[in-house]
Amino acid sequence: MKTWTRETRETRVRLGLELDGSAEPARVDTGDTFLDHMLVTLARYAGVGLEVEAAGDLRHHLVEDVAITLGLALAESLPERCTRYGAATVPMDEALVQAAVDVGGRAYYEGPLPSALYDHFLRSLAINAAATLHVRVLRGTDRHHVVEAAVKAVGLALREALAPGQAVFSTKGAVRLERED
Repeated sequence: MKTWTRETRETRVRLGLELDGSAEPARVDTGDTFLDHMLVTLARYAGVGLEVEAAGDLRHHLVEDVAITLGLALAESLPERCTRYGAATVPMDEALVQAAVDVGGRAYYEGPLPSALYDHFLRSLAINAAATLHVRVLRGTDRHHVVEAAVKAVGLALREALAPGQAVFSTKGAVRLERED
């Protein structure tokens, strides 16, 4: 499992990510019970291995910085040949949420969720993963159910998008970027 560490004056995030699906169940400790629950849920539905240890001064900073770190880790871990696109619709009690993702290198997010914090989480994740993510809340009155259904739908969409593919799904072919220091 490859590990990323992101530190600021406000937060410290240590995150391990494995996309091959062979990892153990997610291990998450952020000090925020709901964030922990959403990260474990996202990892399970996406079929990825995830380990997160994080701490922060404010809940907003913690949630945002975990999403940024996870997005950056996803962007760096994407296989050249994957299905690229994924979509899912998830019901959870009265909530019904759709998510569609393209991990093809274009950062964009369209929501919203009824929770500004978790809408920001998904936006930060998508932008830093260089992914296009659309989330539509079709119905729902309980914010917890809507957010959890959204995270499950995003996870399932990512599972589909990250699945091994036979070819590069772009008329441009593989995009290569080299960096020289």
